Amino acid sequence: MSAELLRALQLQDTYREAPEAATLLVRANGRIGPNVTCRVQTSYALIDAGLHPTTGGGRGGVFPGNMLLEALVACVGVTFNAIATAQGVEVENASIHAEGELDVRGTLGVAKGVPVGFKAIRLRIELDTEASDSEIAMLARLTQRFCVVGQSLATLPLIEVRRKSTSRLRPMSMPELRECILGDASWAARE
Repeated sequence: MSAELLRALQLQDTYREAPEAATLLVRANGRIGPNVTCRVQTSYALIDAGLHPTTGGGRGGVFPGNMLLEALVACVGVTFNAIATAQGVEVENASIHAEGELDVRGTLGVAKGVPVGFKAIRLRIELDTEASDSEIAMLARLTQRFCVVGQSLATLPLIEVRRKSTSRLRPMSMPELRECILGDASWAARE
């Protein structure tokens, strides 16, 4: 693809003139399943996500940490390719590699002070190119700046948990919640 065609397809002038047209809502949906899984509908297939074997998983399913790294590799690859194309930097071939370092004690809650999530994520792009060192540095800098998934990792998502239906349901107080968990759910009949 040429840089001119890419610019035309990206509608940059339209978005400058009508910023509201540049906002899109991207969705993903899932449903919890057996054996501590979540069935996620992707654009192309249903995927059963599950716990990693080190955290009690291994009964089939894809580890969400791998899915995160795969999304990051895809986004870095597309972003890098778009920037190289737009800047006119010839790249014969490029492969993108990601690895993440994770201490599962954090997610299992067995050691205070151990964070939940990846301690480090390393990305590497290996190129076949005649581009100069400064062009390669520019591609790296702009890819980091414009990769949506990479930039999104810097912001924690808001997690909202709510009832599907609110008919006759009311919020539970802590004593009521404790009673419910301990098996005395008679409070539910109270108004």
